[in-house]
Amino acid sequence: MKAAVVTFPGSNCDRDLVVALEQAGADVCRVWHKDQALPQGLDLVAVPGGFSFGDYLRCGAIAAQSPIAAALKAHSARGGYVLGICNGFQVLTELGLLPGALMRNTGLTFLCKPATLRVATADSAFTSGYHAGQTIMVPVAHHDGNYQIAPEGLAQLRDQDRIAFTYGPGINGSVGDIAGVLSENRRVLGMMPHPERAADPITGGTDGAVLFRGLVDALAHA
Repeated sequence: MKAAVVTFPGSNCDRDLVVALEQAGADVCRVWHKDQALPQGLDLVAVPGGFSFGDYLRCGAIAAQSPIAAALKAHSARGGYVLGICNGFQVLTELGLLPGALMRNTGLTFLCKPATLRVATADSAFTSGYHAGQTIMVPVAHHDGNYQIAPEGLAQLRDQDRIAFTYGPGINGSVGDIAGVLSENRRVLGMMPHPERAADPITGGTDGAVLFRGLVDALAHA
């Protein structure tokens, strides 16, 4: 499985994401935001966490206008897989690859702590290593992780089984305690928690490693 990790000015989880994918067995290359094209033959493009362009204007808004953005959208349009984590999730909503928006946390504070997640669906390449209803521990680190979507959009996510992960109650104000969502074709995942920070026993947990191993295995056999 061949993957690329995009780096923007202010990204700070790109190397962690590369390592997590490589440890799961992926062949990973790096892409700079000013690149006009993605490498050929990619299965997955991953957009990491951090503070792209300092989170000016809106989180992810400037990154969504970068030269690489058109290639990322084209990759998704032709059925390629895309993973956006934390700031990457914000970028994907700004690109229109996922519905909804990430707002300021209701407590108006930056959250940085382990978070209990519930796997809402195992029916995707990203969540195939888990089982629905499973509880996992994955760190969060965000100030604007409050996921919001209109009631009709929320109903659609629920009806189509596109909510990937949920938090325990009340962590940041997200509607339905949503921590991650899937696109209609289930090939794009955006999530605020950081599975790449829970992919090695040295960092205190390996629940996130399951996501990367399951994803690499699913795409290798696609």
